[in-house]
Amino acid sequence: MLPLYRPGRLAFQSRYPPRGCQTPPLFCQRPAEKSCFVSESALGSLEKGIPLKTVALAIFPGVQSLDVAGPLDVFYEANRFLPADRGYGLTLVAASTEPFRSSNGLRLAADMRFDEARAPFDLVLVAGGPDLPQAAADADLVAWLRHATPRAGHYGSICTGTFALGHAGLLDGKTVTTHWQEASRLAERFPLANVEFDRIYVRDGVLVTSAGVTAGIDLALAIVREDHGADVALSVAKRLVVVAQRQGGQSQFSPYLVPPVEKDSQIARVYAHVMSHLREASSVETLAHIAGMSPRTFARAFKEEAKKTPAEFVEGARIDAARNRLESSDMALKVIAYECGFSHAEHMRQVFVKRLGLTPTQYRQSCRVS
Repeated sequence: MLPLYRPGRLAFQSRYPPRGCQTPPLFCQRPAEKSCFVSESALGSLEKGIPLKTVALAIFPGVQSLDVAGPLDVFYEANRFLPADRGYGLTLVAASTEPFRSSNGLRLAADMRFDEARAPFDLVLVAGGPDLPQAAADADLVAWLRHATPRAGHYGSICTGTFALGHAGLLDGKTVTTHWQEASRLAERFPLANVEFDRIYVRDGVLVTSAGVTAGIDLALAIVREDHGADVALSVAKRLVVVAQRQGGQSQFSPYLVPPVEKDSQIARVYAHVMSHLREASSVETLAHIAGMSPRTFARAFKEEAKKTPAEFVEGARIDAARNRLESSDMALKVIAYECGFSHAEHMRQVFVKRLGLTPTQYRQSCRVS
């Protein structure tokens, strides 16, 4: 009962009939003569009316291929450990079934067009893509999401696919996440959404969203764990050689400080000063003097440009410096804490747990190849 792979065409065709299809034979016709395959082992369950969990993943030209392959591989591998009547039926959906290129050049092809995928699915997902945050709304994709999500048991997105949900009006009043690099843009573009910047995945009722790229694997594993228990999810994780539930949030993969675009700006001078004086106390008064502003004007201007307070900026600089040393050296934690401006190793541990969701030791271990 595994998804069918067609050579020369990266398309996972569902072996299971769409809902509403009452025909039990191995080959049943969809509208517009699109075919649907059913495994021999699943026939008995289908005849008894026991449904498999149908998953539709929306894709488009320029989609991130890992956003597609990662979750599909999780569901595919889960089918290896499940009875024939308990697995996942996988369908790729797009505006056209003609092959197109993903963002890395890989050719993909959908199983069904949006106008064909009208029957309800148990789970509807939309993948992300590098250009999606800046792109205008895709009318065909938005229309299908508006049609499919109210009929689905659950729906959601992988990575920047959250922007497609936003264009469809599906984020208002919802708590969601997306790729760390695009979280601010998502919050600005869809202000009625509550954007979690650090979560690997978020569930808000029937809505599920994941952080960047490989976090789609984490989301799919969480769905498998919820559907079939921790043992099955762990078996799938072992098959894919990933952790069943990773520690910390996506902040551990993102820099807290991004150098200012204007190299000679007042904020750039403050940035350079903080990074070269990590062990010193950097008060608002000190930083304001570096920027050539009054403390009040500096605090206001800094918050507007950096989107964080001066204190948050300084703490972020110390975290980034400590992360760099943890990744590239075997220095003792107390030495790293001292060099990066923390009062002591325990203070550094507390800040790491608060901001990254894991300890310095755990962060170092996550960066090492075992």
